[in-house]
Amino acid sequence: MPSLKDLKNRIATVKATQKITKAMKMVAAAKLRRAQEAAEAARPYSQRMSAVLANIAQAGTNEAPRLMTGTGNDQVHLLVVCTAERGLCGGFNSQIARLAREHTRKLLAEGKTVKIYCVGKKGYDILRRDFASLIVERTELREVKKIGFENADQIGKKVISLFNKGEFDVCTLFYSEFKSVISQIPTALQLIPAAVPAAEPAGASDASYEYEPDAGAILADLIPRNISVQVFRALLENVAGEMGAKMSAMDNATRNAGDMINKLTLKYNRQRQAQITKELIEIISGAEAL
Repeated sequence: MPSLKDLKNRIATVKATQKITKAMKMVAAAKLRRAQEAAEAARPYSQRMSAVLANIAQAGTNEAPRLMTGTGNDQVHLLVVCTAERGLCGGFNSQIARLAREHTRKLLAEGKTVKIYCVGKKGYDILRRDFASLIVERTELREVKKIGFENADQIGKKVISLFNKGEFDVCTLFYSEFKSVISQIPTALQLIPAAVPAAEPAGASDASYEYEPDAGAILADLIPRNISVQVFRALLENVAGEMGAKMSAMDNATRNAGDMINKLTLKYNRQRQAQITKELIEIISGAEAL
């Protein structure tokens, strides 16, 4: 049985931990608002970019870029797994890694070749346990205080460079879409060949467009930019999701610390009372013996 001093030290330790988790919750709550605004602001641009690509692709072109058509094979797959750089955010990182792990095992079972590009330290730490030999590229953004388009553009250019070298046939992006503080949805998005959504129905608009230069040249310029835009959106969604998950996790940790403090305090008081009672019994017994 622990002594009163041990219990007192443990209560002090849990109280110190509770202060830390409470402070981290407040910091995450302050960062969450800005991160959520940035993620929500990026969504319309990303969606509109996809709509523009769909309309241009519908116009038809004889020279569609390889980033849109692909190599004609689907034997080699590149998985770009975007996670956070730090932990203490519940199951946020593990959920993204789980989706990527399941996709990897499915492809391997079908006889495909899989390569993994990790963006973020936590995803790399999780995936290297099972697929260390499959990780071909790694990018960490730990030193970046605020995610900018230039960070996403660097990642996008690396992916395109690997494609141009013939390193893979299909590229899929994994990230977590932010819904709310308690809800982040792991998502897989195909980047290459470009997953162009269906264009608007022919009767939805009477506008007629003429492209200058031709549609193929425009697509050749827009599709690489679209890859960077989708990566940028994924990074912003991840930041918002990480802050939301961290806020929720630290709130739960603070509550759990409070419950532990109450239990330890009750145990401390009971043991202290028992010790006082024992000392009184010894004093009374000694007095009676005299």
